[in-house]
Amino acid sequence: MKPRQKRFVFIIAGVAILSAAVGLVLYALQNNVSLYFTPTQVYNNEAPQGRNFRIGGLVVEKSIKRQQDGLTVTFDVTDTAKTMQVTYKGILPDLFKEGKGVVVHGKLQPDNTFYADEVLAKHDENYNAAEVLTALDQAKKAQSGTAEAQPAASEYQIPTTK
Repeated sequence: MKPRQKRFVFIIAGVAILSAAVGLVLYALQNNVSLYFTPTQVYNNEAPQGRNFRIGGLVVEKSIKRQQDGLTVTFDVTDTAKTMQVTYKGILPDLFKEGKGVVVHGKLQPDNTFYADEVLAKHDENYNAAEVLTALDQAKKAQSGTAEAQPAASEYQIPTTK
C-alpha cells in the first residue's frame, strides 16, 4: 500500500470509530433525558406515555393531603389553566408549600395521576424555574384570550442579579 492509501484508510477508520462513539453516547443519553411539561400539555396528550418526565407549576392551595403512613402525600399542581393530581412517597423538601412553584419528576399513570419519584421546590424567595415562568405566562395568555397580555415581571418573582 502506498503512504497516501494508508493515510486514507487511517482517516476512514478514525471517522468510523468517532461516529460509533458519538452514536453510543447519544443512545445512552436518550434514556436519561427528562422532558418538562405543564399540566395543560399533559391533558393535551403532548407528554410521553410510559416514560418519565417532569411537570411543573404552582401547588394548589389546600390541596395537600397526607396519608396515614406519614410518607405518602397527594397534592395538585396547576399552571392556572389545568390542574393535575400528584402522588409522592417520601420526604418533601422544606420549601415545599401551597401556592409556591414546584417541579416534580415521575410517570403518568393510566388513571391520569402523576406518580412522582422526586419533588423539587424553589430554593429561595427570588427564584422560579424558567420553564415554570414560561408555562404560567402561556397559561395566562390562553385564559385571557389575547397574545398581547404580558404579566408584570414582579408577578412571578423573577430573579434579579446584583
